[in-house]
Amino acid sequence: MPESSLRGALTEAVLYILLALYTPLHGYGIMQKVDELSHGRVNLGAGTLYGAINTLLDKGWIIPLAGEMDSRRKEYVISETGKEIVAMELIRLQELLDNGRVVTGGTV
Repeated sequence: MPESSLRGALTEAVLYILLALYTPLHGYGIMQKVDELSHGRVNLGAGTLYGAINTLLDKGWIIPLAGEMDSRRKEYVISETGKEIVAMELIRLQELLDNGRVVTGGTV
C-alpha cells in the first residue's frame, strides 16, 4: 500500500475502509460497510482487508478497541490522525473534480 502518512493519494479501498471506521466495526462489518458505501462496486477480500488493517494500524490511522478477552472479533475505529488524512483526501478529490469541470466546461 503506497499511501504516505503525510500526504498522497489514497487507494479507493483504503479511503472506504477509513470511512467505514467512523463507526467501530470488526473485519466482516468493514467488508459489509464498504460494500454498502460503494453500492457494491468495491469488494474487499479478507486478505486485502486484513493487510490494509495492519498497515493502517501501523500508521496510526485506525486504532483497535478494547474488547472482551475471549472474543476473537477485534473492532477498530478511525483515529484523529485518520480523520485528518480523510479530510486531506476529500480536499484533494474535490480539487480534481473542480479542475475536471473547468477543463471540460462542466459537461461531464
